Amino acid sequence: MTDSDAVEKMVRARLRSYRTTLGYSLDELAGRANLSASTISRVETGKRALSLDVLLPLANALRLSLDVLFESVVDEDVVIRPVQHRSASMTTWQLNRIDGRTIAVKTRLEPEELPPAQRVHPGHDWFFVLEGRVLLWLGDRRIEVLAGEAAEFSTMTPHAKTALGGPAELIEVFDREGERAHVHH
Repeated sequence: MTDSDAVEKMVRARLRSYRTTLGYSLDELAGRANLSASTISRVETGKRALSLDVLLPLANALRLSLDVLFESVVDEDVVIRPVQHRSASMTTWQLNRIDGRTIAVKTRLEPEELPPAQRVHPGHDWFFVLEGRVLLWLGDRRIEVLAGEAAEFSTMTPHAKTALGGPAELIEVFDREGERAHVHH
């Protein structure tokens, strides 16, 4: 088997694995990707050549970047060494490798004197409070989230969060749209 054959086999296996892990049937993925179910089946089984005109819609429908399909996975070093990033009253550490679907971040919030600006963007956010208290602003609502509690919400609702009464540490998970809005803001 040549190197290119091995890469093709890996990409085909990853497409099928992501599809089944996300719970999509061939027909469901076909609808999301604007391809036929038989085309997807032939791609997964090696009966159709891999080409960008098929891989791009499949990657988009599976919410992956193409590099995730082609990257060679080296399990030699499974430890992630997060790098600290600071901005205003927030410090973050990215906890996972970028895979195009989600991003996990540890965040330390410092209390702020002024109410935060609420933002709206496509996506979904989830966070778990490790330490301290967080005030979640969802439109007109104010929700106190304590250590050991989690919050999950649609980001189409105006939202922001601040630490209450002292620093707070949390783990946040963003989908692709939430990652763009929060990490690149």
